[in-house]
Amino acid sequence: MYKIKEAIIVEGAYDKARLAGFIDGVILTTHGFAVYTNPDFINTIKELARTCGIVILTDSDSAGMKIRNFVKQHAADGTVYHAYVPDIAGKERRKSKPSSEGLLGVEGMSEDIIIKALRDSGATIDDVSDSGKDSRITKADLYFLGLSGTADASARRAALCRRLNIPIKLSANMLLDVLNRMVSYEELEEIVAELK
Repeated sequence: MYKIKEAIIVEGAYDKARLAGFIDGVILTTHGFAVYTNPDFINTIKELARTCGIVILTDSDSAGMKIRNFVKQHAADGTVYHAYVPDIAGKERRKSKPSSEGLLGVEGMSEDIIIKALRDSGATIDDVSDSGKDSRITKADLYFLGLSGTADASARRAALCRRLNIPIKLSANMLLDVLNRMVSYEELEEIVAELK
């Protein structure tokens, strides 16, 4: 597994599934052109770009480039890296015919090609903490801070998500991933204390 510091933005669920097999990090999908009409997702991208940076990894076809430019424009106030997959003719195994432009998308690329694209973009790969201590936020931390396992945990998580400008309906695992990219445990503790 390759640990990526920045959040990776891909087009679809199959792209995300492909990356999840060898990447430890936040991977978000635009759901294609649905990103154009999803202000919550755009706000999340903006916040991630400001806090931990994002890597845009879209297909190399026209649609991928349009989505890339849209995301780039909305995340301009933060750190944005661009990872490009090469133009390779072909079709993904799950499809009966090639795309309209006849090119493989991210889901059809090899692990080596994707990692090279991420490295070439400037993304932080296999970043190791200088302290040598694992300071990741855990599910136990969420419980300790009253964000899970209590009667008002759902309301507290919603308030936290609004404060951090991230979607309220994140699963517990995705919330942990996003929190670990955006804030330290100490920062989370301070934010939760302010919510009371």
